[in-house]
Amino acid sequence: MTEYAAPVGAPIWFDLMSSEPARAVDFYGSIFGWEVEAPPQQEFGGYQNFTHNGRRIAGLGPAMDGGVPNVWSVYLRTDDSAATQAAVEKAGGSVMVPPMPVGDMGTMSVATDSAGAVIGFWEKGSHVGFTEWGVHGAPYWFESQSKEYAKSLEFYPAVVGARADPVGTGGDPDAIGPDEYAQLFFGETAYAGIMNSVKVFPPEVPSFWQVYITVDDVAATIKQVESLGGTILMPGEDTPFGTLGAFQDPLGAQICVAHPPAGM
Repeated sequence: MTEYAAPVGAPIWFDLMSSEPARAVDFYGSIFGWEVEAPPQQEFGGYQNFTHNGRRIAGLGPAMDGGVPNVWSVYLRTDDSAATQAAVEKAGGSVMVPPMPVGDMGTMSVATDSAGAVIGFWEKGSHVGFTEWGVHGAPYWFESQSKEYAKSLEFYPAVVGARADPVGTGGDPDAIGPDEYAQLFFGETAYAGIMNSVKVFPPEVPSFWQVYITVDDVAATIKQVESLGGTILMPGEDTPFGTLGAFQDPLGAQICVAHPPAGM
């Protein structure tokens, strides 16, 4: 197990709003080995925590009336929620949910970035977020699929202090270039990236944040997803960044899976 403690600005939490939480529990339990803390906390709208190896790994809540059902959301660490929301607005984003205390667990806020992607922020209290990285069932990577790449490259360094490092081609004209992808470094380590998704998704798909979960065997996971009623969006594909796959769960929420490149 790889220990993880989110640096300031880095991914600290992610959660699923589901139209059928009980069904989601069964599905993700089968795929990733996740369990849930029980019972749901009604004072927090029935919100639950998925666990992995006895630790909190992700959240699960019932879809809200009028909200978008069956969607994963990403939260970045902040140590000053009010200052972060002010920075969001200064950098061209919009505040959707102003800082809101969640018991003694922490403070949540939600915004849209300057490219239109929804992004959450979490100021930790007793709830410190996920604490595993890079093992089966734990996060592998987080990614902003941006329809306005240049704006995203400016937004996240300004708001959370990340360093955006565009990926060079290394002399290979067919490789991903600096106008298409950048890694977001938090200190000396990158935990997220920004993809120029104009050519990847049709115009009607807005900017959004995407979650990758580590699995031991992408092909086997994809096969299991199909057997449980999920929809395959991308079968296992070998890339310089590992073997990557993507699917929708049986209720329509999209998530990605990945396994490190050979030798890592």
